[in-house]
Amino acid sequence: MEQIINKTTAFVKETLKGAEAGHDWFHIERVWKMSVHIAASENCNLPVVELAALLHDIADPKFHQGDELLAPQIAGDFLNSVGVDPDVREAVLYIIRNISFKNKSDAPEHPPIELQIVQDADRLDAIGAIGIARTFNFGGFKNNLMHDPVQPPRLHMSKAEYKKSEGTTINHFYEKLLLLKDMMNTRKGREIAAERHRFMEIFLHQFLREWNGEPDR
Repeated sequence: MEQIINKTTAFVKETLKGAEAGHDWFHIERVWKMSVHIAASENCNLPVVELAALLHDIADPKFHQGDELLAPQIAGDFLNSVGVDPDVREAVLYIIRNISFKNKSDAPEHPPIELQIVQDADRLDAIGAIGIARTFNFGGFKNNLMHDPVQPPRLHMSKAEYKKSEGTTINHFYEKLLLLKDMMNTRKGREIAAERHRFMEIFLHQFLREWNGEPDR
């Protein structure tokens, strides 16, 4: 399996060369490492966890005209090419199809622990200091406003509305990032999320004070 993991790492690095900085190889690497860290506290199939973490964003729909079939197709073809066991392959593809925040309304009622682990790791990379940096990087990539006080957050968007949303970067914290702490699946995920959530709250408090021109003292 180590050889397959190495081949997968090389494949992902090459495929995501030049990707937007919040969804590049370094994002994948962080999610992979965090997945392994969380998996150490759970009874799970580690090869499935590692392969799913490495391949989960191989073709993020928001960079491919919303195509949600492309990532499973690319991942499936790759896993076939390196001779991965069919059961492992299907477990990995299941995670790729179900990991996204935008699919929360269609989430499986009893997700396998491997999905729970990789999903927690991916969501942890969306919050805290890294999450803040990724959010502003993507907002700049999309040329979105940082903040507009007259645009309130949209808290109950459908999947279609979420995919089309072009709201402000600050609103994204309220529409998604601040919700993730309470959506963690695993004990370890909840522990880590609590600290990162607090960091975001401190950041937002300071950001809005400065935006409104309030004196520091």
